[in-house]
Amino acid sequence: MRVLFAGSPEIAVPALEAIAASHHEIAAVLTNPDSKVGRGLKVEQTPVASAARRIFGERVPIFTFETLKAEARSGISACKPDILVSFAYGKIFGPKFMALFPKGGINVHPSLLPRWRGSSPIQHAILAMDSETGISIQTIAPEMDTGDLLLVSRIPLGGRETARTLSELCARLAAPLVVEVLDQIEHGTVKAQPQIGTPTYCSKISKEDGLIDWTRASREIDARIRAFDPWPGSYTFLRGMRLSILEAEPVDDFSPSDVPGHVTNVQPGTIIAVVAPKGMVVQTGQGFLAVKQLQLATRKATGYREFANGMRDLIGTILGLL
Repeated sequence: MRVLFAGSPEIAVPALEAIAASHHEIAAVLTNPDSKVGRGLKVEQTPVASAARRIFGERVPIFTFETLKAEARSGISACKPDILVSFAYGKIFGPKFMALFPKGGINVHPSLLPRWRGSSPIQHAILAMDSETGISIQTIAPEMDTGDLLLVSRIPLGGRETARTLSELCARLAAPLVVEVLDQIEHGTVKAQPQIGTPTYCSKISKEDGLIDWTRASREIDARIRAFDPWPGSYTFLRGMRLSILEAEPVDDFSPSDVPGHVTNVQPGTIIAVVAPKGMVVQTGQGFLAVKQLQLATRKATGYREFANGMRDLIGTILGLL
């Protein structure tokens, strides 16, 4: 079948590669427009656009329409696609657009639908401390993430995943599943099942979500640090300077009284000890969080030992104060 592949971020690249390596044909690629990134506002293609150029050169059109109106529909129609495959494209497909595809469209969603419908299912599975997530391949429906399920694959979670590592895993596992579903559609053997259960929804992640609230429990803060890696990142403030927390974990077996020079009866956000091999231990609203990797604004990332050695009077300092 001739496939229009719609996607933008890195998570969608392995699926594009898998379809390109199969007997199916990529008729065209649809991705978001180039964006300006970094302090120098360098113009960059999406990872999917870069991958398509690497795989196909100039042989396959790469569309970067701002909207999917008449001009977009005309350009895509000329490529004569049979089916649409969407993975993290980021736009809604209207009925006029979907009419371009005789075989309809399928969407790859990294959650166990109907759990975590929306734009940030990977982050929310980590935030909720779910014991499992998965890959759902669904038909494209008028309302986002409400399509019938064509294939579901479960992924157990161990509790230390980050959004970065879980995205990489989902990308790798989803790629062959997309080809499997395309084969089933081509041969008329695909079986569609309606979504069952009460749906849950996830909203977009914002930059402001990365600010650490030390009154939360240590396990909740840990989940947020992992969910927001790599973006937007988790941060607090140390003596008025932004401090990024790159790696941390809750500690259940920590007793402040066992540490020389510790402080007690302190408010959440207080650095109470630096203990090897745990880390820089911070009091939270419930329990302790051991910070292992961190980065002060304008400085390089460092481990907790090097950081503590370079800071005076660290014990007793309260994080989060501007």
